Amino acid sequence: MDFLQKLKLVWHDASLRKRLFFIGAMLIVFRLLSAIPIPGVDILKLESFLAENQFFGLLNIFSGGGLSNLSIVMLGVGPYITASIIMQLLTMMSPKLKEMYQEEGEAGRAKFAQFSRLLSVPLALIQAFGFLVLLSRQGVLTELALFSTITNVVIVTAGSLLVMWIGEMMTEYGIGNGTSLIIFAGIVSGLPSAIAQLTFTFDPSQVPIYLGFIALALLVVWGVVVVTEAERPIPVTYAKRVRGMKVYGGVSTYLPLRINQAGVIPIIFALSILLFPQMIATVLSAFDNAVLHSISTFLTTIFMNQWVYAGFYFVLVFLFTYFYTAVTFDPETISTNLQKNGAFIPGVRPGESTSQYIASVVTRITLVGATFLAVVAILPLAMQGLTGNQSLAIGGTALLIVVSVVLDLIKKIDAQISMREY
Repeated sequence: MDFLQKLKLVWHDASLRKRLFFIGAMLIVFRLLSAIPIPGVDILKLESFLAENQFFGLLNIFSGGGLSNLSIVMLGVGPYITASIIMQLLTMMSPKLKEMYQEEGEAGRAKFAQFSRLLSVPLALIQAFGFLVLLSRQGVLTELALFSTITNVVIVTAGSLLVMWIGEMMTEYGIGNGTSLIIFAGIVSGLPSAIAQLTFTFDPSQVPIYLGFIALALLVVWGVVVVTEAERPIPVTYAKRVRGMKVYGGVSTYLPLRINQAGVIPIIFALSILLFPQMIATVLSAFDNAVLHSISTFLTTIFMNQWVYAGFYFVLVFLFTYFYTAVTFDPETISTNLQKNGAFIPGVRPGESTSQYIASVVTRITLVGATFLAVVAILPLAMQGLTGNQSLAIGGTALLIVVSVVLDLIKKIDAQISMREY
């Protein structure tokens, strides 16, 4: 089925059309909210501050573009993503949380998501207060009194929770992951201004760098598509069963295991973790204390080193790919379901042996996916080190997220079309 036929099917299917319109409406609401600034912002100082700070450029990706004008949704989905990371890390330490997430079905996952929402409230309060104090010290915000500070903290926290709710509504009533779509919308909304700025500041001597970046971008897009679509099939045979006068089973099929089970989530997780030390360093630098200043200088020195930052980024993306795969993919459940349905992998005993075999295959193929994702993640940083252009690192991360979100959305639409045909 070609692209035009799919578009025609989507348009003529009332349910799909309604879901896509709902996503569009929610994204419009989000973009309108991101255009409403909090009181007391000095626009000129804000622009110069963001231009000189790569940390806030990366953070602007997670805010969906809301940080670029200090809107009421300036935190975006950042607190919720951080809360989700903390909750999923806790599943590795708490058997009850792991059982809730993996074995209690939809009810358990709903309860798990509720805990993540509750945890995002104090995280949003802390981040809102830290940012407002920092920006006030930098002169971006006018000096705020106690009541004004409390009011702005409440507004920014409420904005973050509202964005979280919008994302969950998009996940439930739309197509795809709402949180990823919000980040995607923030990145895409910044493209016109970025293109305009590049046009006005065009330097013919930089043409080789521009061409190199375009080649790297095309390579990243091709690689992400190939690795995302790649699968490792495991042959599965269903045993013959006689019921009455009919014989069931006896067919052979395969179990498709994706090379990259985690998608773009490890990139988002790794960036969220990397932003924490930089956020702490930036906030500590605003206080008049020698000890706090020394801690801030130490953290800043470490993360300003391009090689150290790239090393941490590589390791975190690699580890989070394995971690997220382990949390979301359970070989024991797959083995149990195969055994219950009278299926087996040729040459492998049902039960524990099947579980171990699937786990070993997943571990091997995840090594390829994790290595590829980590290498692609640090490629823009390497380009930045060679060219000295800070926007390349941010642009590369944004490109990786955009490609992965678009692929996921296309797959979800394909799945809806297939259900409609059946």
